[in-house]
Amino acid sequence: MQSNLQATIIISTYNKPEWLKLVLFSFDIQTTKKFEIIVADDGSDKRTKTVIDLFTERTDLKVIHVWQEDDGFQKTKILNKAIVTSNADYLIFTDGDCIARKDFVETHLKLRQLRKALSGGYFKLTEDVSKKINTQVISDQKCYEKDWLIAEGQPATFKMNKLTTSNAKANFLNFITPTKATFDGMNVSCWKSDILAVNGFDERMKYGGEDREVGERMMHNGIKFLQIRYSAVCVHLHHDRPYKNEEALLLNKKIRQETKREKCTHTKYGIHKA
Repeated sequence: MQSNLQATIIISTYNKPEWLKLVLFSFDIQTTKKFEIIVADDGSDKRTKTVIDLFTERTDLKVIHVWQEDDGFQKTKILNKAIVTSNADYLIFTDGDCIARKDFVETHLKLRQLRKALSGGYFKLTEDVSKKINTQVISDQKCYEKDWLIAEGQPATFKMNKLTTSNAKANFLNFITPTKATFDGMNVSCWKSDILAVNGFDERMKYGGEDREVGERMMHNGIKFLQIRYSAVCVHLHHDRPYKNEEALLLNKKIRQETKREKCTHTKYGIHKA
């Protein structure tokens, strides 16, 4: 283990190698290097492995590729494998379509507290702007600049405040936002021991609220979620969601309702099976 290892970044992905390449690049230029990366891969083909191998050759960061056979949407299962594989005491979760600003890891590490989890946000890019993102744009940090985004066709909205670089403004907006601090898999961090204590993700769950549910169990177990949506910044590349289906959403809703009603702190369908 790296002696200065402070965090494991867990990036979930499925067959989006071009985007993963950009996401990995964004972590290679972070202001701190005290972390390892685990790519939690829910059954991608060889193109994704090629991207990870090429990145691993040229980065100083430790990169681990955790993969499972493609058998439909099984993100919860691969995330549990990634948690078990991680070497750090602190975990930062994000997705393979979210490009992290260069202070992303440093911000999560700076704000972490015992018995707390950090709930970040993301700024959604339009389809046209998403297509203009490349390593040069990320290197220059243009995709976090309001003026550049507007010039490229991104509509100017209040949500652009999510890209602020002012700590005072970020703290104020975090304080007044009506959005609850939850476990949102695109940008969230917690202590490894706190997610292990609730047995990780519920592997029965498909797409839709599967990350919120583990957060709800953590809350029932005494973990407080802190709002940092204006502090830890990432931009989200545009895409469709072909894996979204009503049957899965209904099942997930039922599981979440039970978790809330029973104030569950543990799942029998997590890392350790009952």
